[in-house]
Amino acid sequence: MTPLRLYAILYLVFLYAPIVLLPVFAFNDGTVIAFPLRGFTLEWFRQLAEIPALHAAVLNSLAIAIISAFIATLLGICAARAGTRYAFPGKKGILGLIMLPLVLPEIIVAVSLLVVLLQLGLPLGMWTVILGHVLICTPFSIAILNSAFQSLDRSLEEAAVDLGETRWSSFRLVILPLVMPGIISSLLIAFTISLDEFIIAFFLTGTDPTLPVYLWGQLRFPQKIPVVMALGTLLVLVSVILLTVAEYFRRRGAARTGQKDAGGFL
Repeated sequence: MTPLRLYAILYLVFLYAPIVLLPVFAFNDGTVIAFPLRGFTLEWFRQLAEIPALHAAVLNSLAIAIISAFIATLLGICAARAGTRYAFPGKKGILGLIMLPLVLPEIIVAVSLLVVLLQLGLPLGMWTVILGHVLICTPFSIAILNSAFQSLDRSLEEAAVDLGETRWSSFRLVILPLVMPGIISSLLIAFTISLDEFIIAFFLTGTDPTLPVYLWGQLRFPQKIPVVMALGTLLVLVSVILLTVAEYFRRRGAARTGQKDAGGFL
């Protein structure tokens, strides 16, 4: 075994071992998160249905994730379309500034947004969290949609215009259907990122916490840890399903436009 292969195996084990242990303890009949296991139980999953505060946090997170995904994808469509179709002054600088949240630590983004919002006198709540999530999700949407728009043949749009369509109708009837797999992929990725995001939500949430913030609060109570493990197992399962569907649509879009697949999320 080569050193590089050994390093890759050790890295994957280190990365995914905690995720594998999550369902193990979620089904363990014991409140202490330690080996040896006591037995199999579904009690912790049953308790999830009896916590009203958890249900409210789930609804808050779903609403925030859906709205953030739609806004981020809409902005991503506009930015990717402009970046791949048109030339304008300062194009590289503007696009680089938009993509900056990808490399900035989230704690810096969260604190900066908190200071700005407090200075503007805006109350913290659901819409401030959406604002923060749109900020960090938009670069991911642009990165996904850029490849979808770059692979398009401009002659298709030009042919539609020559046949009497307007720029808007050619975009709606020709371009959007071709990039629809990328749009769906962007929506799913942005939804997943927003649903799982903690740091920005922790700083910008008001009296109605999101699901990750609620989970963080439950970690103070040792007797609640198994229930948190059960909920974490469900979240991991949902995230894997969403990422798998997003990857499917990404590959479908690449195959549809004849673009060489250089790898994706999975």
